[in-house]
Formats: sequence, C-alpha cells, structure tokens
Amino acid sequence: MEAPAARTPIRTALWRGLRRRCPRCGEGALFQRFLKTHERCSECNLLYQRDYGDTLMFMIITDRIPLLAGIAILYFGIHPNGWLSTAFFFGALSLPLLATLRERQGLALALDYLVRLHFRDDSDELHGGRAYVR
Repeated sequence: MEAPAARTPIRTALWRGLRRRCPRCGEGALFQRFLKTHERCSECNLLYQRDYGDTLMFMIITDRIPLLAGIAILYFGIHPNGWLSTAFFFGALSLPLLATLRERQGLALALDYLVRLHFRDDSDELHGGRAYVR
C-alpha cells in the first residue's frame, strides 16, 4: 500500500471516521471490541488518540443535544400519560444514542486526527515528533 497523503481532506477523514475506519488511510479498523479502540492503525500505523480523553467533550456534546431536545419536547409539548407511553418516549430518545455510539466515537477520533493535523504540535508524531508512550 502507498503512503497516505500528508493532508487528508476534511470531508474524507470525517467519512472514514463515520465508517469506523482509520481517518488517514481508510483501511485500518478503529475498534477492537464494542468501544475499545485499537491504539494504532494496522495499515498506516497512525496513533489514533494521542492523549486519552481528547474525544470526551465531543461525545458529551453529542449525547446532550438529543437529551436537551427530549426535555424541550416534554416541557413544551408531549406529556406522556402512563408508564407505557413514558417508556416508549425514553426508549425512542435513548435507542438512537446507543445505536450510533460507535459511529459518533469514530467521528470524534476523526475530528481529533484533523485537529492534530491542522494545529501543529511539534511533539506530535504526525509532525515528526517522538512517538507518545502511555
């Protein structure tokens, strides 16, 4: 396989993240198990997450926006009458969050890669620095 281009287009990197693939080469898988990520890409050796926790804020925000919408719907409109309609409402609110968890985590890792790529840090191995050891 050829070496990936130095600058991955933003749209391409985000699409690869949504597909749960390496944001740089698009070949290596991001996940070992459900939400356990590989440390590096098996194809291009990209370190996926330089600092643990860099993607947490994105995950918190993407979780809270649908919850805020649900709270607004409850406050301004729909008022479930009984346990069955309440369970259905909260299920309809939480199932999409759980179903898209891996895609959102992949997107967060792609955004982290793009931030590292476009905001230069000379200690980052993307820019010729030493490999970061946890």
